Amino acid sequence: MENFGGKKESAYEKENGVGNGGGMEVKKKWCFKANESISAASGITIRGTLGMLMESRNLNDKRETIPLGHGDPSAFPCFRTSLPAEDAIVDSIRSAKFNSYSPSVGLQPARRPGFPIYESRATFSNLEIRHFDLLPEKGWEVDLDAVKALADENTVAVVMINPGNPCGTVFSYQHMKKVAETARKLGILIISDEVYGHLTFGSNRFIPMGTFGSIAPVLTLGSISKRWLVPGWRIGWITVNDPNGYLKEAKIVDSIIGYANISTDPATFIQAAVPKILEETTEDFFDNTISILRESAEICYNEINEIECIYCPQRPDGSMFVMVKIDTSLLEDIIDDIDFCTKLAKEESVIVLPGVCVGMRNWLRITFAIEPLRLQDGLRRLKDFCQRHAKKL
Repeated sequence: MENFGGKKESAYEKENGVGNGGGMEVKKKWCFKANESISAASGITIRGTLGMLMESRNLNDKRETIPLGHGDPSAFPCFRTSLPAEDAIVDSIRSAKFNSYSPSVGLQPARRPGFPIYESRATFSNLEIRHFDLLPEKGWEVDLDAVKALADENTVAVVMINPGNPCGTVFSYQHMKKVAETARKLGILIISDEVYGHLTFGSNRFIPMGTFGSIAPVLTLGSISKRWLVPGWRIGWITVNDPNGYLKEAKIVDSIIGYANISTDPATFIQAAVPKILEETTEDFFDNTISILRESAEICYNEINEIECIYCPQRPDGSMFVMVKIDTSLLEDIIDDIDFCTKLAKEESVIVLPGVCVGMRNWLRITFAIEPLRLQDGLRRLKDFCQRHAKKL
């Protein structure tokens, strides 16, 4: 049997009467739709933007693509994880003891639950996000006056990232103490992201925020991802620094465990390997990583300072990134940072991240966690691009 459009009805349509020839009423509108809060939280994502820039490359350009926008050092041979870390994973898998489901709060020897992406997770949970400024002229310190002005009776926490992604800063002891004192006055806790902990090569040494837990309660987020150069292993932890017991009294720890009960777990064989990874990796491994990062950071800072339309306010002291500002008034046909990055990818096969992805329009985030020679090549192409697009006086 055929309907009026000439399309044959399926067996299901014949049986249930849902075709045009059947007696069942066709529903005009489906009841389901996308979760708008997730779409709003996504915004301009780093992964999405980098994917778009990769697609905008000129495929006829035979030169190697230089990825200065990503945050994955493991892509390069000079950044390889430690042998004890590799051995620990192999031993864990071969033991056949860690192929089962994980307890929600992690295996006892590791106790490393994952951590969410702040803004997306907060938006999904209907939490309001307020962005405070960092001060580039003061080494990217937190604008504490802005924090005080933004906070109200509904504010519960302030998020700190130290060493800093995307700015490459390492906060001083004195500044971190002021942050803790500000949090105490406002009655809020500190969430301290220390994924890049100890990856420092400047004048300021890394100070854990938990040092100031007696002033204000601190939740510290850590990971083996960056220090051990294995971001794909996806394992981190939350540490509570609260000697006064404020978080326990407010049942915050119970809430964290409750969240872990409904979240996915890191792979059990990686969890099982964590103690050995932490205990057996030698300082030589870390020293080598820091030596390469120090050299690359120096190259990045010096080369960028030779480009007239790009300004780098602070030599990076830690992490794997630096933020630089572009002056579009000096460029002939560049509208903004996204336009800059799109044309750079197409013309020079160099990928950098537009600052709008991290809330800083007309800035660029550049990673220097890349082999020095390839970094120099990428920065030379960046300089050529800027000279080609420079306004003619």
